[in-house]
Amino acid sequence: MANISGSKNIDSIDYTAIESMESFNKFVKKKNTFLFSITAVFLTLYILLPILAFQPVLQQKLFGNITGVWVYSAGLFIMTIVLCTVYVKKAASFDKAAAAVLAEYQAKGGK
Repeated sequence: MANISGSKNIDSIDYTAIESMESFNKFVKKKNTFLFSITAVFLTLYILLPILAFQPVLQQKLFGNITGVWVYSAGLFIMTIVLCTVYVKKAASFDKAAAAVLAEYQAKGGK
């Protein structure tokens, strides 16, 4: 096992300084709000499937022999694809915001 305690990290970053930056805290709050919101929507709709599956509203036939449960289940697949697409597009803006925070940190004398 290598002894890494004696080696110095030349590109050390002061994470405490970054954490105290206003722009970093705004970035984290914005990102967490988005992530928790999208997760809450997904889990709520996903957990409702087994609850509603045996309720009369989803047991009704909508198209021939296809009941509401099948339509709701297909909707969950579509929702998953949509939420993943939204996240991928939003992640690009998060990457830009993170880069801006690092640029601000470096402009203030950070390494």
